[in-house]
Amino acid sequence: MGQGGVPSWALLEQQAAWLAPARTRLLRRAGIARRRSILDLGCGRGAVTAELVRRGGGRVVALDCNPEAFDGSAPRFAGATAICASAEQLPLADGAFDLVFCQFALLWLDVPAAVGEIRRVLAPGGALAALEPDYGGMIEYPPEIATRDLWLAGLGRAGADPCVGRKLPGILAAAGFAVHVDLLGRLLPPSRVRFDLLGGLPLSDEENARRRQAEQADAGLDDSLRVVHLPMFSILAEIPA
Repeated sequence: MGQGGVPSWALLEQQAAWLAPARTRLLRRAGIARRRSILDLGCGRGAVTAELVRRGGGRVVALDCNPEAFDGSAPRFAGATAICASAEQLPLADGAFDLVFCQFALLWLDVPAAVGEIRRVLAPGGALAALEPDYGGMIEYPPEIATRDLWLAGLGRAGADPCVGRKLPGILAAAGFAVHVDLLGRLLPPSRVRFDLLGGLPLSDEENARRRQAEQADAGLDDSLRVVHLPMFSILAEIPA
């Protein structure tokens, strides 16, 4: 894991690859090709930054609060400006961007504060495109592979809000955004990487034992016999022009 229970860079890159189809659809809906100033909020080591540079129509700023995000990863930020700063106190001018993008970032933040800052730095007509999870709504079958309560406990101890997805539409609407929400509905074969991500969270000895038992049970099942679905909110929140 990274600092404060945040997943390791390698796992975050796997997560970004898994989200690629959903991200492509969301950024297309956001009109990324016509956006002239894009903020990659919670960029990590730039797993998505190059994509934003390639698809966007102007400058890209990549921002993360962890200085390790920018160690030895300069090529990932080619064509972008990298900034180490807090999302709750953005060192950026009012109305400086017409698109803010984030994925699996808001759950680690003080959401009302971060949304207020996002609203401040967006110009009229600008938009937030966000992919955020809701672990409270996880669907898992059969019961012996279920880990929902472990995710809720571990993420909570790490300082994250595991149910952030369901809260975002209301928070964004209250901040003056016009909010459009899609739930990713495609059921994919469950990845065993989820146990690596879960194992990096601050779990008790008993919880870790339960995680290992679930992983062992999962390994003995064919994909057709397993269902694991993490509700994912695909959100496009726009500022009226």
